[in-house]
Amino acid sequence: MTAPITSPSMRLYDVDPGPVSREIELAAELLPLGAARILELGCGRAEFTRALAARFPSARITAMEVDAVQHEKNLAVDRPGNVEFAAGGADAIPLPDASVDVVLMLKSLHHVPVARMDAALAEIARVLAPGGFAYFSEPIYAGEFNAVVALFHDERVVREAAFAALVRAVGSGRFALAAERFWRAKRRFAGFAEFDERLIRATHTEHRLSEETYAKVRERFLPHLAADGTATFDQPMRVDVLRRRA
Repeated sequence: MTAPITSPSMRLYDVDPGPVSREIELAAELLPLGAARILELGCGRAEFTRALAARFPSARITAMEVDAVQHEKNLAVDRPGNVEFAAGGADAIPLPDASVDVVLMLKSLHHVPVARMDAALAEIARVLAPGGFAYFSEPIYAGEFNAVVALFHDERVVREAAFAALVRAVGSGRFALAAERFWRAKRRFAGFAEFDERLIRATHTEHRLSEETYAKVRERFLPHLAADGTATFDQPMRVDVLRRRA
């Protein structure tokens, strides 16, 4: 790893990867979600969205996705009654000022173009009510899962840029740091075919692997298969919770 980008209270990574946890449990612990107006940016396949909607039925959730292909898939299936799906990205949010209480970005800030990250954080500040919370969950550039993915999609630069943007957002005075946690997520795959479909063939990013690179990825993945054919990885993660200043 390169030298960490730091602020007096924020760290890019920690030598202690933290406990194994579930995102829904961390979010429930760190955020007032019970009857909140929630905006999830980069909702992907909306798995977390649906879990959140079930756990907090009084919350009102807008789940946005910039990938048009995935957005259409989300619209094609039944949605919980307290969820609305919308198309759009974090740097141009089609919502009024101060209209949400909580913003969530789960493994998605680093997908925003680097030149637009500051604009995205300004937009998040705009749509948050004063005192509202923004929750950013980002992968740490470490661990075996990262090593497999980095063979075809190395995210070191964009992950560091995302963290630097968060540090700037706090330094700007728009936000105060409310919490920072390091933890490990379990990433499970039924086999290499599912990894291929979900990561290599993801519609939000076009990956063009040579036969040689594809073979290297598969070779690095296969030793992680258990007797039942599944593969499980511990993925180091960081959560930064920022609070919108009045």
